[in-house]
Amino acid sequence: MVRLVKAKLSDIDNMQKLVSKEIEEGIILARSKDEVATNIRSYVIAKDKDRIVGYTALHIHSTRLAEIRSLIVSSAYRGQNIGKKLVEFALNEAKDIGVEKEVLVLTYLTDFFKKLNFIEIPKDTIPEHKIWADCIKCIHFPICNEVSLVYKIGGKS
Repeated sequence: MVRLVKAKLSDIDNMQKLVSKEIEEGIILARSKDEVATNIRSYVIAKDKDRIVGYTALHIHSTRLAEIRSLIVSSAYRGQNIGKKLVEFALNEAKDIGVEKEVLVLTYLTDFFKKLNFIEIPKDTIPEHKIWADCIKCIHFPICNEVSLVYKIGGKS
């Protein structure tokens, strides 16, 4: 039985092993151990017994905007709604802490997020600080084919 729990510092090595292939392929942005440690409270992990089989992070940009980052599910566990549960956990957390407007995601999994009520937005509407803080570190920058989508908190625009 897979359960969701908040990540601990002791999980970082296994989290990085799980995502290493996607980082090499340029699907997920590389984050150093120190960066993950600094943001450990943002991460929720999916565990099957003691094995990490997926995770994501909810990063707060402002009172109005949060972002779902680094969503990963082990290939052996895909198709079991683990990704959906991780995203729903992050969305509920955004609502619980009072994010006022939107949760952003940059992804290649457009259909997956649209099924979870995310709507596609033009990339030029993404806050500039997001681009310069994260996107500039990506191997695909500045030519990126990820899609930007947002989830509207409480249906607000």
